[in-house]
Amino acid sequence: MDSNTTTSIPTREELNAELLAVPEPPEQPETPHPPGFEDSLEIALRHVRGRRGGDLVGVILVGSGARRAITPHSDIDLIALVKGEVDSHEILRVGERLADIRYHGYQAVENDLAYSLRLPPLLRKGRILYDHDGISAQLIEKAHQRFRQGPPPATINEQIRMKAECYHWLGKAQDLADKPGTAQYLLTLFYEDCILAFFRLRGFWLTAPVDVHRFMFSRETALAQLWTAICRSPL
Repeated sequence: MDSNTTTSIPTREELNAELLAVPEPPEQPETPHPPGFEDSLEIALRHVRGRRGGDLVGVILVGSGARRAITPHSDIDLIALVKGEVDSHEILRVGERLADIRYHGYQAVENDLAYSLRLPPLLRKGRILYDHDGISAQLIEKAHQRFRQGPPPATINEQIRMKAECYHWLGKAQDLADKPGTAQYLLTLFYEDCILAFFRLRGFWLTAPVDVHRFMFSRETALAQLWTAICRSPL
């Protein structure tokens, strides 16, 4: 090579000019929004109708959806009324929600209204999504009538049983005081049984879980103080 020959080094601009232009990435479609509550409800209803077919006589929405107290995490609680004797449970994911579907024979539900502690307050606020021959409407009307009559009084045997169950959990918690986590859990079971006993002995219908403590706090300060003590327990 001639020593007098000077090698020309390309500049940055010349190098960049040799590069191929990088194409812009294609525009991505927008991420679809999860279906709203009503959309999810419609999907769950289609699922129930498709699964049960001709023996489906009614679908009733209960829980927070029926009470118009929906939150971003509210489940879709459905009671599917069918012909014959059926008692099954199904959980279906619809978008970001869970559909909790319980299948019951409509005649069994009608019979249970006479003595059940949960059905009258649950069904009286139900929202009918599907009704064949007015069966769902009749059940809701009967739930209203039963609710106005009040819950059946607790028998002496039931009172003894409730007292025994409360003391059972309390004793278990005391026995496991050296295991704070387990004892704390047992105390919450004790408190839940105390609340159930409170409703039964006072002659109140069971309320929705979200309203239990507010309802109880307004009527029984001793239980309110008990719950505060359990939450602050050093166990």
